[in-house]
Amino acid sequence: METSRIALPIGTALDRFIKNNQDQFQYTTGELSQLLRDIALASKVVNREINKAGLIDIMGAIGSQNSGGEQQQKLDVLANIRFTRALSKGGEVCALISEETESYVDLNNEGKYVIAIDPLDGSSNIDVNVSIGTIFSIYRRKSKIGQPISEQDILQKGEEQVAAGYILYGSSTMLVYTTGHGVNGFTHEPSLGEYFLSHPDMIIPQDGKIYSINEGLSNSFSPGIKKYLQYCKDQNYTARYIGSLIADFHRNLLKGGIYLYPATSKDSNGKLRLMYECNALAFIVEQAGGKGTNGKERILAIQPTSLHQRTPFYVGSWNMVDKVENF
Repeated sequence: METSRIALPIGTALDRFIKNNQDQFQYTTGELSQLLRDIALASKVVNREINKAGLIDIMGAIGSQNSGGEQQQKLDVLANIRFTRALSKGGEVCALISEETESYVDLNNEGKYVIAIDPLDGSSNIDVNVSIGTIFSIYRRKSKIGQPISEQDILQKGEEQVAAGYILYGSSTMLVYTTGHGVNGFTHEPSLGEYFLSHPDMIIPQDGKIYSINEGLSNSFSPGIKKYLQYCKDQNYTARYIGSLIADFHRNLLKGGIYLYPATSKDSNGKLRLMYECNALAFIVEQAGGKGTNGKERILAIQPTSLHQRTPFYVGSWNMVDKVENF
């Protein structure tokens, strides 16, 4: 039975917020609450490394490629290690899906949850001090404890998420997450080393005047997307594209807008990954009153067929995403 969230004031510490709202979970045994704390702890460690990136040799490419064929940055590998270590020691996660590994990682424990994570999205921007982020999705394990991890545990639809969120490492570090009962944002206070509630019950405006897309690829967009971009210009919308998914998404969540990454002639299935990028952000935006789609289908309704499956992605204010679907 669904329970209402306990309203807590701005300035409430993350641990207290989680504890006071624990009874909203369908399975109230404490593991999911602890898992969220583990993610928060790992994010503090990653945040510390990012903040000293210019002082030690952890910037730039490492010389290898990730599962998507992209150049791995040193901080990609570092963040993946930090999150994997924290989630392994916590014991709540039985399997980990990461952008930085080809297959899922079986943690060989009796954990009840599966987590899909992009440890450091937009990490190539670290060299120029631009905001980057971590994205995570949490699913409940379907197989019985003691049985091997199966495909049904790993390849779950986005609508089966029990929680999702992101950490934005920017001018201030923020953790934004949902457990299906609204969206709340927490800002990291560095002198205390703690996250505090700063953005309760986040709601995205139904309309907006910001569109975020890499228009440098416009020659390879479909005619419909080209027409939509012209519509945005005719409406005097503002183009804002940071090149860091979380930073663009976060701005549009607060101010109202749309983020677009359509299929191109090079990436006919889109470029963003369904399991550890799109599902999480679509869950968050829906909980905030917005919409996420691949242009034809609700993102959360897509049945994944592979760990690193790609999809076109349109996410943001409801009316703006609805409009681009019409195009």
